[in-house]
Amino acid sequence: MPAVRLLGPAEVRALAAEIDVRPTKQRGQNFVIDPNTVRRIVRESGVGAEDVVVEVGPGLGSLTLALLETGARVTAVEIDEVLAGRLPATIAEFAPECADRFALVHQDALRVTELPGPAPTALVANLPYNVSVPVLLHLLALLPSLEKGLVMVQSEVADRLAARPGSKVYGIPSVKAAWFADVRRTGAIGRNVFWPAPNVDSGLVAWTRREPPATAVSRERVFAVVDAAFAQRRKALRGALRSVAGSAEAAEAALVAAGIDPLARGEALTIDDFIAITENL
Repeated sequence: MPAVRLLGPAEVRALAAEIDVRPTKQRGQNFVIDPNTVRRIVRESGVGAEDVVVEVGPGLGSLTLALLETGARVTAVEIDEVLAGRLPATIAEFAPECADRFALVHQDALRVTELPGPAPTALVANLPYNVSVPVLLHLLALLPSLEKGLVMVQSEVADRLAARPGSKVYGIPSVKAAWFADVRRTGAIGRNVFWPAPNVDSGLVAWTRREPPATAVSRERVFAVVDAAFAQRRKALRGALRSVAGSAEAAEAALVAAGIDPLARGEALTIDDFIAITENL
């Protein structure tokens, strides 16, 4: 294991003071100040020396250092210019043997279209809460080489991502994530491990890539049907899918052909059900 010093509360505050960073809600910045928490995230992610890891929103580098400690390569995507500017020096100072396994991309993760270096195998991140689901779905779509991952998100978002059909919190994030991966909730993170402490609880979500669905219809088309099904959550699918089918009658015909009750609701359907509906529209 390479020699790596992790960041504790004193180091995080000292780094922030040095570059005059005040964490902003706008960018969902809450820095992890507990070494045990970042080691736990890395352990539960299953990342090892053979992995190439994408990290989104590395901030001051708490999780980045713990990932480098495993021997993995890390590509960190950071939108904040000041944080991105300091991170390479932090790696050089706290993990000098690991600098050659670290790459920085100063960009908005939602607008990334490619990453430097070897194809990434894992995504591990403390995702900014305000864009966590769009970022996760964007990277899963962009990087088919990703095999696994673990992200820390707002607790209720973690529940939604991992929800199963029939659950009260099952919805668009649950269905779309299931297109790419088998998703599971793996634990909770307390507020006191962050600076500043957020006013919401956090949860860990792990996922393992699944084979792409065997279908001739595009993912974009299926996702448009998913969006329509949940746009009016309490509405039966016959009415909810009218906008994408052209009429309630056409929606009903597609539902019947897919073997689905036209009076069912979106929250009862799996990703495979939505694919079957789309194929029959």
